[in-house]
Formats: sequence, structure tokens, C-alpha cells
Amino acid sequence: MEEFKSGFVSIIGRTNVGKSTLINSLVGEKVAIIANKTQTTRTAIRAIVNRPNSQIVFIDTPGIHKPKTKLGDTMIETAFGTISEVDVILFMIEATSDEIGRGDTKILEKLKEANKKVILLINKIDLVKKEQIAKIIDLYSKAYHFEAIIPISAIKEKQVEIILQEVEKLLKVGPAYYDVDEYTDQTGRQLVEETIREKALKLLQDEIPHGIYVEVQKMKLSRTKNKEPIYNIEVVIYCLRESHKGIIIGKNGEMLKKIGSYAREDLEKMLDTKINLKTWVKVRKDWQSEDSILKKFKFN
Repeated sequence: MEEFKSGFVSIIGRTNVGKSTLINSLVGEKVAIIANKTQTTRTAIRAIVNRPNSQIVFIDTPGIHKPKTKLGDTMIETAFGTISEVDVILFMIEATSDEIGRGDTKILEKLKEANKKVILLINKIDLVKKEQIAKIIDLYSKAYHFEAIIPISAIKEKQVEIILQEVEKLLKVGPAYYDVDEYTDQTGRQLVEETIREKALKLLQDEIPHGIYVEVQKMKLSRTKNKEPIYNIEVVIYCLRESHKGIIIGKNGEMLKKIGSYAREDLEKMLDTKINLKTWVKVRKDWQSEDSILKKFKFN
């Protein structure tokens, strides 16, 4: 009988390279929020894949970027902080680049320092010709000794299985760290906060979402008049400026209603319970520098 394996795998790469889409595909559940904006992921999110002979704990990390705030510094620290703590690393790049850019060079330097087992994932291969993929493989093969190189596009089931098989090969014999029915270590509160932030990222103008911080003030499970379970949730969306507050609320409160409505729809599926969601918007000018908030984004 095959021995049971387990281990931790970090997914690292620049912003908007497709890490969160990948992690959701690997797990088969939505654990990481996705938006067509840079710096969507702010913290290290664990996602659990249970297989017949293994348990793989994937860690989605913030994208590597040039930080402009204390929050940005914390995000970079979190991403690189996972490298020394895991067994295997998935390094994700885009097939569209002709050279190893500054961000990817910095990642390669950190990988060399850590001397970890690394699988290179070349994403968005549907956007380039085969010659370009061969060029990228050659370029990165000379820069680092990868255990495997896997070209992928919008993640298909077949590609997911190949990635999982390659990761499994590199894991050591070990125990399951989580129950078999768990697929993330995020709490219900974190799922609520991240889902609301995702809707804001998708619906709001470019400059506003990165200045948003969502905090659940109350989350209580109770019963309706018909004795059905219902979560009563109260949330505050903090933003950096008074002008942003007006945009988030929208004319006659329409934008805030839309954010809340879309979030409620997703959360009722995730938590399998009816939800009564109340949202407020407040200005908190310096939250990106507040240590009490930033510690929530640190890897532990």
C-alpha cells in the first residue's frame, strides 16, 4: 500500500499573474478572491487539497510588486516569508514576457537563497505562439534548476491533475494536518470580509479598492420566524478619503446595495445559510499604517 504524504506548497509570482485563479482550480472551491486588478490578494490564504494518498496545503500569497505603503511592505514580507516555511514552491510567470523582469528576478534570488524544490508554471500560453513558450522555458531553465516546468492556460482539469501529481512526487511521507472535509483555514469572518472586498474590487473605480479595508463587526447565527438558520452580519468598509466614501455608497446608496447584494449571494452559497447583511462605510485615513490592522496580513 502506498504511504500517505503531506506538505505545504506556496504559490508565488508577480501581481495579476493568475495565482488566485489557480488555487481555486486546484481546490475545486472558491477560497481566494479574484478580480482583474493588481494586488487583489493581501494575505497568505491556505487551501487544502485532499487526495487518496496525500494532503496538500497550498498557500496563496500576495503578488510581488513595488510597495508604496506600509501595507505594501507587509504584503511583500508575507509573500517572501512563506518561502522558508514550505516544502515545495509553485513559481508562476506569464508566457507573454520576453525577458526575466525585475519582479521575477527578485523572486528567483529569494528562491536561490532558500534552496527549495520549485515547479515553474508558465501561465497564459494561449496568448502566445509555441516558439515563445520554448523561448521562455529556455530562459528560465538557465536561471534556476526547476523540478518541473508546466505550461498552462485558463486552468483546465487535465492541467490541474498534472500539477497535483508533480507536487505529490516532491512531498515526504507525513500526516494529514486538516480534517478531510476542510478546504481552507479561513474563518467565516475572513470569508465575509474577503467576499465583500472582491465585489468592491470588481465594481469600483481603479484607485479606490486598494484603499479599502473590510471588517466584520458582528456575525451571529440565529433563527428566522420559520426556525431556519440565518447569519446576522454587520460590516464596516473603511476607506481613505471622504470623496471615496461617496463613491462607495453611490447615488441613493445604489453602489453599496449592489456590493452587499452580490456578496450576500456568494456567501449564502459558501456558508450554506441565509444571510442578513448590513454594511456601513467609514473614513479611516491611516489604516494602511496601523500596526493593529497590518498584523492581520502577516504570515503565521
